[in-house]
Amino acid sequence: MQSRTLALFEIHTAVVFMGMVALFAKLIPLPAMVIVLGRVVFASLGLLVFIALTGRLRSLRLHRARSYFLLGLLGVLLAAHWSSFFYSVQISTVAIASIAFSTFPIFVVFIEPLFFRERLMTRDVLLACITFAGIALVIPDYDIGGSSMQGLLWGLVSGVTFAVLSLLNRAYVKNISSLTIAFFQNMVAAFVLLPMLVIQPSHFTSSDVFWLVILGVICTAFAHTIYIQGLKYVPAKRASVISSLEVLYAVLFAVVLLHEIPSLRTIVGGCIVLAAAVYASMKSHPVTSAA
Repeated sequence: MQSRTLALFEIHTAVVFMGMVALFAKLIPLPAMVIVLGRVVFASLGLLVFIALTGRLRSLRLHRARSYFLLGLLGVLLAAHWSSFFYSVQISTVAIASIAFSTFPIFVVFIEPLFFRERLMTRDVLLACITFAGIALVIPDYDIGGSSMQGLLWGLVSGVTFAVLSLLNRAYVKNISSLTIAFFQNMVAAFVLLPMLVIQPSHFTSSDVFWLVILGVICTAFAHTIYIQGLKYVPAKRASVISSLEVLYAVLFAVVLLHEIPSLRTIVGGCIVLAAAVYASMKSHPVTSAA
């Protein structure tokens, strides 16, 4: 019982830290892709240190070349997922970006049959309709060129890429520890995003580096590690439902620290989206949050 209580505490703590992630897109005055580059560099270093300290360095030696290729593909998807999410936050609000991203369980439900040859149920179509009805309420206007609509669309891109990332993890990367997968994903994402230092030259202040270390080490490497540890004693589907609180934490942090107060319409739409996403998570194969 004590182990399960500790595991629940670890998962809730991890989700709180994950909920803080969106704030860094506002706190760090750098382009979205450069922020993500800093995040994955420090996250991969943090994970490597943890793996070394726990005597798991052998787990980084994979036995099949195909595994390296697949983990490389996952790293590219991770870079796309986080970049689109951070860009969504920067051009809109934490609430809009987080709610749009939280649609990923719905995308999982629709993409899953392509990976596992499963039938698409009428229930799934209804869930999608409910979700996008909620999405329609989230944005204050429907100007396709407006920041809110653009933020919503990039948030949905973040949701789609994470859905594909999760399904590839489930379908093809088996018998590899989650920490090993996380390390390779972050490392590959770092190499993919490295050209951003040339494409978008940025001046890093000591404050920027400090926040990037917190983002990469605490809110990514540490949060991911304790989430995985918690899964030893907490059923994955229950953990997946707890992960849905990430959006709530993100919005609350934005209200308190950034004074971004969502409208009643956005709150109602967000509740509809979250309810549909939680239901979809419970009915399909659960996935780990990656925000």
